[in-house]
Amino acid sequence: MRRREFISLLGGAAAAWPLAAHAQQPALPKIGILGSGTRSSEGQWYGAFVEQLRELGWNEGRTISLEYHWAEGRIERYADIAAEFVRIKVDVIVTAGSGPVAAAKRATSVIPIVFAAAADPVGTGLVASLPRPGGNVTGLSIQGPEITGKRLGLLREVVPGVRRLVIMGNPDTPGAALEMREMQAKANAVGLEAAVSEIRRAEDIATAFEALKGRADALYVAPDPLMSTLRIRINALALAARLPTLHTLRDEARAGGLISYGPNFTDLFRRAAHLADKILRGANPSDIQVEQPTKFELVINLKTAKTLGLEVPDKLLALADEVIE
Repeated sequence: MRRREFISLLGGAAAAWPLAAHAQQPALPKIGILGSGTRSSEGQWYGAFVEQLRELGWNEGRTISLEYHWAEGRIERYADIAAEFVRIKVDVIVTAGSGPVAAAKRATSVIPIVFAAAADPVGTGLVASLPRPGGNVTGLSIQGPEITGKRLGLLREVVPGVRRLVIMGNPDTPGAALEMREMQAKANAVGLEAAVSEIRRAEDIATAFEALKGRADALYVAPDPLMSTLRIRINALALAARLPTLHTLRDEARAGGLISYGPNFTDLFRRAAHLADKILRGANPSDIQVEQPTKFELVINLKTAKTLGLEVPDKLLALADEVIE
């Protein structure tokens, strides 16, 4: 072989080495994020999840890859997104809500699933038990009958004359359906007349409020991705109808609702990052116990209260984690 040809061949091989080395680098672990709502309605929670991952050593694009898919409150999209995550072989699926978790569980019994929040995961069949979930699913439970009673008690302190409560929610979402049943039972137990208003589509909202005229003293909105994406509209219509509203999530009160009381979702999503971290480092989800929330927050929208002519007791204002004025 001529010297010039040899040098040319050697140079070509050397140039190919970095490409070959790059091609042989292992693929980054991949997390599939199934957002049940929209980026605007849930992005801050998943942002907390990603931030906590970073603190645990997982940096997006460097040591971890994240795939975001948003169902935009449409239940029928859960299965399609879960199937896509199975197709692209994510290492962990992270989501929140009983519906998305159930869809992911139906799509795979192999890929670990972490839920940041789910109502009664045992009762809805997501896990076998809280201490030993079994299967490929674990996460954080938000359901507790005592919390439902606490919410109702807060409403009655701010609206002492309430006699008729309408419970609005999406019965096609397991967690919301459970919440609606529990609230109705708690309301009936303290002598309130409790009716249910079912919302399955955005188009149902206007009709539901027409039907509420003269039938309600207050409105409880059961947490659900659809209801969360519609929170501004729901609260505006409730305010126009002069109906005090009770919610679970902080953002619902910030969007014009009267009161919200429930787990701190930012904290839940941070805790979910710890569970995902354990799985990425080799833990089996079946051995990771389902956690319960430890932080709850009360938010009172004083501006809404004043518009409705309601006087919020000073003791409640003192207990509130946030007062919106």
